[in-house]
Amino acid sequence: MSLRRILGIALLLAGLAAGIWWYSSRNKDAGSRFVTSEAQLGALTDVITANGTINPVRVVNVGSQVSGTVEKLYVDFNDRVTAGQVLLELDPQLFRARLAQSEGSLANVRAQAALAEANARRAADLRRQEFISQQDYESALASARSSAAQVASAQASVSQDRANLGFSIIRSPVSGVIISRQVDIGQTVAASFQTPTLFTIARNLTQMQIEAAVAEADIARVRVGQKVSFTVDAYGSREFAGAVSQVRLNPTTQQNVVTFTVVVDVPNPDGALLPGMTVNASFLVQQFENVLLVPNAAMSWKPSDWNRQRQSAAAKGEKGSKRGGQAAAGGSDGYGTTIFVLGADSKPEPRQIRIGAADNDNSVVLRGGLKAGDKVITGEIDPKDKDDSKGNGKGVSKDDQRQVRDRS
Repeated sequence: MSLRRILGIALLLAGLAAGIWWYSSRNKDAGSRFVTSEAQLGALTDVITANGTINPVRVVNVGSQVSGTVEKLYVDFNDRVTAGQVLLELDPQLFRARLAQSEGSLANVRAQAALAEANARRAADLRRQEFISQQDYESALASARSSAAQVASAQASVSQDRANLGFSIIRSPVSGVIISRQVDIGQTVAASFQTPTLFTIARNLTQMQIEAAVAEADIARVRVGQKVSFTVDAYGSREFAGAVSQVRLNPTTQQNVVTFTVVVDVPNPDGALLPGMTVNASFLVQQFENVLLVPNAAMSWKPSDWNRQRQSAAAKGEKGSKRGGQAAAGGSDGYGTTIFVLGADSKPEPRQIRIGAADNDNSVVLRGGLKAGDKVITGEIDPKDKDDSKGNGKGVSKDDQRQVRDRS
């Protein structure tokens, strides 16, 4: 074999190797432009999120039926009280004076009633002997009855003033814990058209409840007995559990946003939950196991020329059947979402799927042209910034950088 032939064969082999390298590197570069995540089987929890506040289940507001000045105060915040225990006393001087006045009036009308009754008895004797007329007798009898009625009225006044004197001593109607105190010694309590609230007593702090505001779009998926997990800012990531006990029918509208109050019963055996705490609650709707999951980011990514491709496919489909046109244009045809997977040639391939429940990261694939292991495209790196992205990450969006780090 001549030297010229050997050199020709060597040059041919070198060119072929260079072509193979160029083609493979092009495909590799094309595939590396996309940020992907594998569709996989897993578990997903469908939840409804809402905010609310923690309150005791039973709260009693203690007020005063009479007005007066606080003379003695026996309890303070967080004190435990029992039913009938004295909480405070109002100045009793005015109540005692009114009671003494009523008792004096009662004694006066009783004396007058005794005299009127004696006159009626004498008038009856005189009438039998016909010494007085029937009219005089009936006048004496009416005077006695009027005096008896005045005695009854005076007795009622005495009872009322004695009760007001008793009301000047405020007692606890239930056993519980003082969670609010609105008065202090020397303060005047004015009971007029509305009873003033002096104390707020929680009957049982080992059983609390959440009043959560659930949006009207989610209220249909809330039911009595539904499990609820929640966190409070005071305990960080610690999760508490409860159950829905009531869905109140009275809606609340604020700035055209309609919400419904959902009551959640929460055990509080260690007293960690305090009244008024703000909670972030999650209502468990459904638990999915071993289902196909697709990243939520895949639903929002489309190739730059996707709209043009759809319009072109739709135009071609119009020449055929209507159904074929819809399918070619990426129509629903029983599927509601278009995503893209990385094909064998490292190019995006559209897939039609229908998704169901979702959480913050993934959605459940109900049906469609997707299987576990498919590389779903969730982002794209600009080729001009590829060199920078290999170094310090310049030219790549923050979302893409975060996704690359998460998958590395």
